[in-house]
Amino acid sequence: MYKIVGIKFKPGGKVYDFDSGAFVLKKGDEVIVETRHGLGYGYVASPPATCEDKPLDRLLKKVFRLANEKDFIQRDKNIEAEKKAHIFCQECIKQLGLKMNLFAVESTFDSSKFTFFFTSDGRVDFRQLVKMLVRELSVRVEMRQVGIRSQSRMCGGLGRCGRVLCCTSFLDKFGPVSIRMAKEQGLSLNPTKISGQCGRLMCCLTYEYETYMKLKEKYPRIGSIVKTGNGEGRVIRHNPINNRVAIRLEDGFDTEINIEDIISSKNKSQPLNKNYKKRNKASKHRRRD
Repeated sequence: MYKIVGIKFKPGGKVYDFDSGAFVLKKGDEVIVETRHGLGYGYVASPPATCEDKPLDRLLKKVFRLANEKDFIQRDKNIEAEKKAHIFCQECIKQLGLKMNLFAVESTFDSSKFTFFFTSDGRVDFRQLVKMLVRELSVRVEMRQVGIRSQSRMCGGLGRCGRVLCCTSFLDKFGPVSIRMAKEQGLSLNPTKISGQCGRLMCCLTYEYETYMKLKEKYPRIGSIVKTGNGEGRVIRHNPINNRVAIRLEDGFDTEINIEDIISSKNKSQPLNKNYKKRNKASKHRRRD
C-alpha cells in the first residue's frame, strides 16, 4: 500500500506526486523532498491518498522530511540571493544591449544552480551573458525562454474579474483557446475585453463553452427562417442562458421569443418573401444613419 501526496514548489506551480512514506501530512505543510536536482523545498497541495498498487507508469520520489528551522533560514537566503542575481542580470542585459525581458530568477534549494526566466520576440544570443553570470555568482546558470502565458503564471496578478489569475491559482496546464469560443457565447469580440493580462485570449472562455454548445443543440441555426406567432422571421441571435432566440420579422423589426414558442423551422436558403431583403437592407441603412 502506497500513500501519494501532491507537492507544489511554487504557489502557482504544477502539482507533483510524491511518495509520502510514513509521514503524516496535511495541506499546507512545508516539506523537503527528493528531486532530480537534489533536495527541494515544497508545500503540500493535496493530502496523502492511499493507493493499493505501486504506479507503474512512473517512479515516485519520496518526501525526505518535514521542513525545520534551518530549512526556513535557507529558504530566506535563497530568496535574497535570487533578488541580487536578478538585479545583476538586468544590469548585464542592459550593458550587452540584449532584447530580452528578464522577469524571474529561481535557485535550487542548495543554491548550486540558478535559472533565469525571460521572454523575447525572437532568439537571443546570451552566451556572453551566461559567462558574466557564472563569473559573478560562481554557480551553474540556465537561461530559459518562455512564452507570455507562462510569464503571467509565474508573476501572478489579478484578472478583469477581480480574482487572482486562473493560471496562478489552480490551472495545471494551458488549454487551447479560440475566438470561436467567444463567438458561441455571444461575447464582444473586442480584443481588450476578451484578452487576459498576458494579452492572449482569456483561459476562462473554455469553462462554459461546452455547456453553450450543448444548450444550442436544440436551437435553429442563425440565418434560418422560422415561423412564430407573429409571423415568419430569420434567426439573428441565440440567448441560451435565458432560453430565448432573437428573430428579425418580415416587417424588419427584431423580437426575442422563448425557444418553445417557435412553431416550425424552414430551409436556411428559403427567402421569407420578395420584399424581405429590400426591407432588411432599408432597416440597416436607417440604423446606420
